[in-house]
Amino acid sequence: MVDDQPTDREVACFEAGVKFGTLYHQFAGTPLSPDSADSLARAMEESIENQPHCEAVDVDPRDEALAAALADGSADYTEWTGEFARVRMRIGYEDVTVRTGMEMHDGYPLMAVESVTEEE
Repeated sequence: MVDDQPTDREVACFEAGVKFGTLYHQFAGTPLSPDSADSLARAMEESIENQPHCEAVDVDPRDEALAAALADGSADYTEWTGEFARVRMRIGYEDVTVRTGMEMHDGYPLMAVESVTEEE
């Protein structure tokens, strides 16, 4: 008989994906300015950290990208997208820890699993 239950590693990675999907799609389009970038980053962290298995979230505003976007526009604000932050998360499920990150790669905010470790 084949065991078709997901492993703890698979569940932990799935949970990491859920957290990233929630963070990105919950906040995409939020008005963003240099004055609000830090408070929005803290709100993002606190919101996602409420979810089960989420141990830590670090949202680091990319001030240089925000300044460049505003220099090219006519308003004092823009909309939040992945280009305006570096994000790191730590997800814990059972004895598994997943570390993830989001950074820009070729103009796209790429979210990736950076490491998966298990306590023995």
